[in-house]
Amino acid sequence: MTDDEAMALALAEASAAADRGEVPVGAVVLGPGGEVLSAAGNDREAGADPTAHAEVLALRRAAAARGRWRLDGCTLVVTLEPCTMCAGAAVLARVARIVYGAVDEKGGAVGSLWDVVRDRRLNHRPEVVMGVRAAESAEILKTFFATRRIR
Repeated sequence: MTDDEAMALALAEASAAADRGEVPVGAVVLGPGGEVLSAAGNDREAGADPTAHAEVLALRRAAAARGRWRLDGCTLVVTLEPCTMCAGAAVLARVARIVYGAVDEKGGAVGSLWDVVRDRRLNHRPEVVMGVRAAESAEILKTFFATRRIR
């Protein structure tokens, strides 16, 4: 599966999250052969869980599918640049690659505000690919928040 195809799945997860009233972020974890191991959308509101970001949920599900916490050789594909928690989780899971769509200038930790995943002090640094279907990823967020603003 290509990064673009995986991002289409992540965008579908983001759309489903928006339909549930969650901030529309979606994530997919691909196995070393490009197969889908897991997919998730944000679930913080319904789960009353501040850690229920799409990335964390997708990483947990992928680890369960593999039967081990190390996700070496795997790719995390996410519609929005991961925050510090999610970037840290990806490093700790030992993912090989992080692919994301929209940049998060207010909280991104994969190159914009911080760069957790490429910190030379860490023992694992995944490859980063940014900007895959960025316009679509940004638009779903923009639309979601525009409908919730008080005018």
